[in-house]
Amino acid sequence: MDLLDTLTAKGLRGEAPTREEALAVLATTDDELLDVVAAAGRVRRRWFGRRVKLNYLVNLKSGLCPEDCSYCSQRLGSKAEILKYTWLKPDQAAEAAKAGVAGGAKRVCLVASGRGPTDRDIDRVADTISAIKEADPAVEICACLGLLSDNQAERLKAAGADAYNHNLNTSEGTYGDIATTHTYADRVDTVQKAHGAGLSACSGLIAGMGESDEDLVDVVFALRELGSDSVPVNFLIPFEGTPLAKEWNLTPQRCLRILAMVRFVNPDTEVRIAGGREVHLRTMQPLGLHLANSIFLGDYLTSEGQAGQADLDMIKDAGFEVEGAGEATLPRHRADVAAAAAAGGACGTAGGGCGPCGGHGEEPAGGPAEAPGDAQGGHGCGPCGGHRAEPARDEAPAAGASDGGAADGGASDGGAADGGAADGGAADGNPNGELRSDLVRVRRRGAGTELAPNA
Repeated sequence: MDLLDTLTAKGLRGEAPTREEALAVLATTDDELLDVVAAAGRVRRRWFGRRVKLNYLVNLKSGLCPEDCSYCSQRLGSKAEILKYTWLKPDQAAEAAKAGVAGGAKRVCLVASGRGPTDRDIDRVADTISAIKEADPAVEICACLGLLSDNQAERLKAAGADAYNHNLNTSEGTYGDIATTHTYADRVDTVQKAHGAGLSACSGLIAGMGESDEDLVDVVFALRELGSDSVPVNFLIPFEGTPLAKEWNLTPQRCLRILAMVRFVNPDTEVRIAGGREVHLRTMQPLGLHLANSIFLGDYLTSEGQAGQADLDMIKDAGFEVEGAGEATLPRHRADVAAAAAAGGACGTAGGGCGPCGGHGEEPAGGPAEAPGDAQGGHGCGPCGGHRAEPARDEAPAAGASDGGAADGGASDGGAADGGAADGGAADGNPNGELRSDLVRVRRRGAGTELAPNA
């Protein structure tokens, strides 16, 4: 396909497609799907080799959120039967984080429900970060606490946080349809506050809420323009008791097209398969690894995910390797920008890798034939777009993760779509438009117990 040849060439140079080309990816047929995956896979390998970054969630505070996000099981007025509890103590959270790190996780995501943190909440999270990094100074910490007020991002940075997650979720034009207690602009402001403080920006989307192809393309280009270093792609889990409980709009093929489009638009950015991976990709999860270079290990915010060991086995069986703590996540040109941003340099608009992710460029997994001779990293780097973009080189496989059965994963954004595990797969519309409820049972985390998830 001429389209795929064009997209691949642009991606190998670190360039974005046009909006029309991105829309065309979403419009491809099932007969063309493997060609789409192969083309986007070349771009993925160009910048990230065959490495898969593992992320792990610690849910610090669950439920009872005052916001009305339609997709969220923790929303105001939610009837979803989920665990509700207040703040975990720092030592509890640090103990939970150990399980994720033992399973191979490189980043720990600290999530708390609510509109945004109070200053006292920032102190709590700072103590938690200290407790986690005392045990493992190299672990990356991403905070996800909602909308930030002035100076809170700076305080988190000073406490040792490496990144901040706040998803845009959908396009600006349709945001008012899914939430009314805050605005799209509020979310953009928080991402910008995090970037301005030198934190790596983690911001993504939720697919499957009834949005159009145009909405998906709009939000993905908006994330590129914001300079998001990590783009989590959530697939909606329609929780019973929420307004979107009947929105089963996704198929595995649709999910793969969305991931391919995100990769083409953000060729040298960490693309993470987040909530809903098991439910919607199902047996096609390994194909998703050819598009994304990052996943959550195990559980999500309020529902169970695939067992951690199953994730590790899937990565190995698909021919990928777990990214080690000493390996750079982002290509060198983006990591250099990250270091400048963290130091308060002029490149702060581009963000970059967190903490240990600085400065080690790699060659493409496919060898020099996949790498253009003079690749320039033009992704979201503002005035730094001209830094020479160096692709990823094949390094020795990361140290094997320990028993991942102990590791529960995480979901992006405290108010984002909650992931869910599937007993035999997830329900989505079949060709006749019927709801296949026989395919899924979403297991709620800790159902029938008083145990806080990951505590």
